[in-house]
Amino acid sequence: MPTLILVRHGRSTANTGGVLAGRTPGVALDEHGAAQAAALPARLAGIPLAAAVTSPLQRCEETLRPLLAARPELPLHTDERIGECDYGDWSGRKLAELADEPLWEVVQRHPAAAAFPGGESLRAVQARAVDAVREWNERVGCAYGEDAVYLMCTHGDLIKSVVADALGLHLDHFQRITADPCSVTAIRYTRLRPYLLRLGDTGDLAGLVPPPAGREGAAGDAAVGGGAGAP
Repeated sequence: MPTLILVRHGRSTANTGGVLAGRTPGVALDEHGAAQAAALPARLAGIPLAAAVTSPLQRCEETLRPLLAARPELPLHTDERIGECDYGDWSGRKLAELADEPLWEVVQRHPAAAAFPGGESLRAVQARAVDAVREWNERVGCAYGEDAVYLMCTHGDLIKSVVADALGLHLDHFQRITADPCSVTAIRYTRLRPYLLRLGDTGDLAGLVPPPAGREGAAGDAAVGGGAGAP
């Protein structure tokens, strides 16, 4: 079975604006996110990628653009199953405002029971993301061999849910996982079990700096949608 590299999209204008973008169209990388994307080819240099799979949303496509320019031979596929969570009525709203909603605490403490009004449940998000990973594992393994490496560019909650599945964690624990913008998470899949090789690796330690107070909800809350990462 192949090794999967999960890349969260670079920092977006919604991240810096404290907005839960969801599937809102036209959400682009901000200046810092574009710089993160530009640095991605060098960070992945030397890794023989067999294929790249992306969420259909603009911020993911923009994140992969420099990598594809550096590797024009790299096959690119789009898969809606690794698209952002449909946050329904929460989409486009400020995170600070959403933190006052009763559902916010459910998302924090019991995400397996969380379903967004007019949108989808986090259980459904995990199910489609894991299904996509398993199908692509099979496709890439058959086409390129069991030692192949491929990349998926997707979103924070998608990455967290795939990592939780790989570690055998109940979805209620996935808020203990973080995936900063343009971070790299790597999972090697084998016949018996997955191995988590990297988790949220940004190439530096800036992500350990505490965020400004109140930027993403109450102290200790998980960043719904993934958060904006280090300043």
